[in-house]
Amino acid sequence: MLQVAVIDCGSGNLRSVVKALEKVGGRSCRVRLCTSPADLRRAHRVVFPGQGAIGPCLRGLEKCGLDVVLPEITRRGVPCMGICIGLHALLEYSEEHGGSQGLGLLPGRVRRLPAGTRDDNGHPRKIPHMGWNRARFTRSHALHAGLEAAPYFYFVHSYYADPEPTHVAAQTDYGVRFCSALASGNWYATQFHPEKSRPAGLRLLANFLRWDGA
Repeated sequence: MLQVAVIDCGSGNLRSVVKALEKVGGRSCRVRLCTSPADLRRAHRVVFPGQGAIGPCLRGLEKCGLDVVLPEITRRGVPCMGICIGLHALLEYSEEHGGSQGLGLLPGRVRRLPAGTRDDNGHPRKIPHMGWNRARFTRSHALHAGLEAAPYFYFVHSYYADPEPTHVAAQTDYGVRFCSALASGNWYATQFHPEKSRPAGLRLLANFLRWDGA
């Protein structure tokens, strides 16, 4: 049976993530919230979701000792997915709350969405960016199988990841063109919330469970 660990560092309600993974995984998949290094090491797939601010998320990881295990999991090649703050935490630095060091598993920074921009109709864009928007895939990847080139996903965020250009897997426009999905080695991470994105999000999660991390 496929063992899926959903990292719980106390940064938000993870029920929707667990339920979405259970739905697409069916009886062949066991999804568990993970708060210990031992649980994370036993997993066949790792999902790192998060809501709220990056500071509490990272402190939660450190409290549980998961910040030390994640680099180990990365080196082992276990397929991993980051969602929202789980994407931000992978990078080296975030501008949020005056600046915060990330895990540094991948090069890049987290930046604030620009204020004062307007949409095509001249209306001010609100921050946070909240609601449905397109993510345009910029390269092929196993997680994109069965999806159109620019599907709609659900977003809730005020900051965005700015990784190395070679790691960008999808882009979205909201006052600035930003990375809405990242792919590097055995990591795939999204700014949007696939667990809240109906068929497209469920397909992405199903593809993740089938992915071998290559």
